[in-house]
Amino acid sequence: MSDLAFAADLPAAARTLTAPAVILFDWHATLVDTRDAMYRAVDEMLPRLRDLGLYDLILPYALHRNAEDARLAEYVREHLRLPPRIVRERRISRTDIFEILFGRDEDAKHVAHEAFNEAYRNHYGEVHPFDGSELKLLRELDEFEVKTGILTNREREFFEHEFALVEGGAWLGLFDTTVCGGDTLRRKPNPEPILKALVDLKYEPGPDCWYLGDSSTDVTAAKRAGVTAVLFNGAGWERKWLEKVFPGTAEHPYQPDAVVDSFVDFRWLVEECLAVRHRP
Repeated sequence: MSDLAFAADLPAAARTLTAPAVILFDWHATLVDTRDAMYRAVDEMLPRLRDLGLYDLILPYALHRNAEDARLAEYVREHLRLPPRIVRERRISRTDIFEILFGRDEDAKHVAHEAFNEAYRNHYGEVHPFDGSELKLLRELDEFEVKTGILTNREREFFEHEFALVEGGAWLGLFDTTVCGGDTLRRKPNPEPILKALVDLKYEPGPDCWYLGDSSTDVTAAKRAGVTAVLFNGAGWERKWLEKVFPGTAEHPYQPDAVVDSFVDFRWLVEECLAVRHRP
């Protein structure tokens, strides 16, 4: 059985994972849905790739982790917009889009994120809970004395506005720290945001810190930071697709420690691990 197949088996994962003392959450497409504004902003900035000096930095076909990523990059190179299927399905985060386009080129991704921020300022505002059962879990974690935080590549001006709107402000006061895109020198998939959150919480990186996120970027950041990576598969990816996204190769080694398809699944996993109380 592969590591990824094991990660998708929640009872097996619960028997192995260390009980969380800290849970850090991704923002977009994990806790909340802001996909309309995000995709409008991406569509607004992609036609600027030549003016931004990014067009010639798009990864060539041979350097992608799979054929699907390569085709997405080639489409953007030819049309300066996302493929219609990607826009229609809205399953890929903008951070993953930039990872596909520019790979490990930190300077190119920095320019892309800054251009995205300029465009996002024209569209942000509406925000809803992604799953609908987040608030109940967040209140339970407070009762269990599990420290919580939010990590996002979104700029703080956007995040704080959205954070105050969710369920009429009901989430305010439920998190012990928040780390936004401009709070560290490097963004996810670099581990700096996770490490900063742990410094804020006075915790060392380890398996009793979990990071829940919806993308390969989140999983990579968690594994590089030395914490437990839980993939939130809210987009409903099939396991065969996840195996392509997380191939476990020398070039792309990082895979999630567990995969959950909903907050109901995640709540069960947390409660089961807290009941068993595996410790480092």
